[in-house]
Amino acid sequence: MPAHVLVLGGTTEARELAAALAAHTGVRVTSSLAGRVSRPGALAGQVRTGGFGGADGMAAWIRDHHVTAVVDATHPFARSVTRNAADAARATGIPLVVLRRPGWQPGPGDRWHHVASQTAAADLLPGLGRRVFLTTGRLGVAAFARLTDLHFVLRSVEPPEPPMPPRLTVLLARGPFTVPEETALLREHRIDVLVTKDSGGTATAAKLTAARRLGLPVVVVRRPPLPDGVTAVPNVPAALALLDLPAR
Repeated sequence: MPAHVLVLGGTTEARELAAALAAHTGVRVTSSLAGRVSRPGALAGQVRTGGFGGADGMAAWIRDHHVTAVVDATHPFARSVTRNAADAARATGIPLVVLRRPGWQPGPGDRWHHVASQTAAADLLPGLGRRVFLTTGRLGVAAFARLTDLHFVLRSVEPPEPPMPPRLTVLLARGPFTVPEETALLREHRIDVLVTKDSGGTATAAKLTAARRLGLPVVVVRRPPLPDGVTAVPNVPAALALLDLPAR
């Protein structure tokens, strides 16, 4: 029976990994997407959409489809999926590889404020500025709904849903973005402070450079910890190595 690898997530790394796996003869790859984005990009191999019904549901799917390895390449903040993947892999006795791009690191001139959650970010904002560029995604906007005196510019791929701050401008866009584009956006909307998650990668990192050049403070939400006993690899070649497959 050919190897069957289940790749969780539609991140850039997940797409690169799916393509690398599909290039190997005898390896079957299925990518699993949560379905929160209405128009996901193309993926190599087979694609399934929607949740599994928790760790037990994922374990049942793994058994039913003869999966031999799971790679969790979801967003660094998809905490519940990572926990379910760890539990399902343990229950079925198959290997789990967690693929996470490295987080961002502050450089000279950065004015970063690290916080543990979006709620903590909201608590900090009134002391940092009145006009906020919010790039934490549409699903977290509720944490800022109580800040009625601040104006938010939210950028996301899909429109947000209530509850939302009353003073909100929504920009629908998908990265990557350039430093000149981000600088122009910050100036156009008269932004005082940037809020972001520590997603890592290059697709949306230009906003950090733009904020540094304009001397703006940045509130950075830390990544949630990995489940006990789980470690992560930083790139696709490292993930392939753990799967005992050569990079091509």
